[in-house]
Amino acid sequence: MGILEAAITGAPLRTSHAHVVGQLGRGIVSGEFGEGTILPGDEELSARFGVSRTVLREAMKTLAAKSLIQPKARVGTRVLERQNWNLFDGDVLRWRFESGLDEGLLIDLAEMRAAVEPAAAALAARHATAEDIEKLFSIARRFDDPAHDRVSIANVDLEFHLAIADVSKNPFMRSITSLIEAALAISFKLSSPASGQEMVAECAANHMRIVEAIAARDEAATRAAMLHVIDVGVERTRRALRADGV
Repeated sequence: MGILEAAITGAPLRTSHAHVVGQLGRGIVSGEFGEGTILPGDEELSARFGVSRTVLREAMKTLAAKSLIQPKARVGTRVLERQNWNLFDGDVLRWRFESGLDEGLLIDLAEMRAAVEPAAAALAARHATAEDIEKLFSIARRFDDPAHDRVSIANVDLEFHLAIADVSKNPFMRSITSLIEAALAISFKLSSPASGQEMVAECAANHMRIVEAIAARDEAATRAAMLHVIDVGVERTRRALRADGV
């Protein structure tokens, strides 16, 4: 399950391993288990989560791979400092999302998107094949649907932005999938374009302009159109955050 679906639907995790990873990871990211502290021992954690030591050990390996913890012989498992965490990891981003929304997180994600996605769009304008362009037009047309709800339009939006990364032909662009998904999760959780037909139409037009610029091989216009889409989403989300008093 991706960040977007989990954030919007609130769907639960299904396996014991996922449950333990989620509870400990969320506890670390939220500050329940502070940076530099030693986690409780295996016996205590196994009893706390009602799982075997085998499940717990596998969960610890998963968290270590995300650079959240570091096991140390005769010392225990230490929570690593925030600067070591893999913030491009989908789970870590989701836990950051779940630990509380704030304007700082919104701006951080927007700055990363603004640094990367317009460049990916410009590369798409340079490298897209006729087939790529037709695919992008096909996705963009699906935005303009009055039947959209919060989840359906969010899924189209994510598909569109990931398709742009693919069409850029740069594999590193595709590696920021989790970051894009986290940013969209915040945006669509708080304030979705599906809340009104006028907003749906605006969203559709803004994304269509990106594809039109790609089709015209206009890299500058493509960059500008992508940046505009990011800015519109950020402003809409910022208004929602302030309305909620965050």
